[in-house]
Amino acid sequence: MKCHTSAFSIRSVKIELALDILRWRTEYGVMRHVAQRSFEPLSEAVLLILLSMAEEPRHGYAILKDVEQISDGRVKLSTGTLYGALRRLLEDKWIERFTEDDAARGRLAYRLTNTGHGALKREVARMKHLANVATARIAERPA
Repeated sequence: MKCHTSAFSIRSVKIELALDILRWRTEYGVMRHVAQRSFEPLSEAVLLILLSMAEEPRHGYAILKDVEQISDGRVKLSTGTLYGALRRLLEDKWIERFTEDDAARGRLAYRLTNTGHGALKREVARMKHLANVATARIAERPA
């Protein structure tokens, strides 16, 4: 028995598979940050990178060190993870790149934009709400 498949039916299957994967990622919270979907939680790496820049603009190595410090050594970003996240944050206009004036080599640094600052504030508010709910629910449990 011959199987008659057309390019159209194969394409349809690929599209359905891609949609299933997207649904699964959305349902299980593994989507990366997306500027248009600010209601989705940020990944821990992106949250820590944004928190690092919230204090002051930083260059890549300073972000790596600050993330390690603010996570009490628990999170040590690889350069690949850092620069991949920075690239996406730049694309989504959550951060901007600039040349440091006081740096001897004129190295590039990154700073939050208003959009990025707003996204960070929303994420912190979301986390505070969850922490408050969790605290209340844990306290309500009978002994």
